[in-house]
Amino acid sequence: MGSRSRYDINAWRCGTHSTPSKSMYLDAQHVVHCQATDRGVGPCAVKHHFPSPIVSWIEDLSSFGNVSFSPDSEYVDEQARASVGQSSTSSNLHDMQISVRLTEEFMELAKENISNNLETCGILGASFRDGTYFVTMLIIPKQEGTAHSCQAVNEEEIHAVLSEQSLYPAGWIHTHPSQTCFLSSIDLHTQYSYQVMLPEAVAIVVAPKDPTRSYGIFRLTDPGGMEVLRGCDESGFHTHRETTDGSPIYETCSKVRFNPNLRFEIVDLRSGA
Repeated sequence: MGSRSRYDINAWRCGTHSTPSKSMYLDAQHVVHCQATDRGVGPCAVKHHFPSPIVSWIEDLSSFGNVSFSPDSEYVDEQARASVGQSSTSSNLHDMQISVRLTEEFMELAKENISNNLETCGILGASFRDGTYFVTMLIIPKQEGTAHSCQAVNEEEIHAVLSEQSLYPAGWIHTHPSQTCFLSSIDLHTQYSYQVMLPEAVAIVVAPKDPTRSYGIFRLTDPGGMEVLRGCDESGFHTHRETTDGSPIYETCSKVRFNPNLRFEIVDLRSGA
């Protein structure tokens, strides 16, 4: 529900990354490749190694579905309910493609924390080619979590991985282990820190206890939500003012596509996981 990022936004600027070449592996001896078959693609069994493994996948579209939005009022910012449409700036954004199995694999990595009612967060790394961002890496940083918040630590390790792989910080993913699928006021500030670096950046919320949707993909409205967060200096759970144009502070992403053949790599930086 809450994960604050301390990235120096000047360290990441759109257009400063070179186009990634063929995969560069941090720990090649621990890479497991999944191969597609003639009649479909699906995940093969892999063994996760810690710390800092990379696991490659080819995905299966069958697990993806659409569900509706239902937040929990206890931690919801009443001015920050998601819209299903798109803000005026959204239509000008580049598309983003994400593996259809990314949320499922993240849930597996977060399983122990979920059972203990602790949030888990991860960072999305994307390459950019042909006018589209492709999320090709999921980084699980060292972190501290509670039932309603999570905080990445040693964030220089995240920066190092993204830099080595020439990837953009394309957003983040985190669990709501006992709450519903929405962005809290803390989440909004975290999303602002990503979206000010990359307008296409997304926030993925995975909420296994939500009876109406298991996950959602969100972004701040622009200019409405971005203006509100830019002018907010509060911390912790708090209420935000209304946007000047009356729009919601955040919205469900309309520029994200799910790709059944997109490989992504998992880098788990947690020690002793």
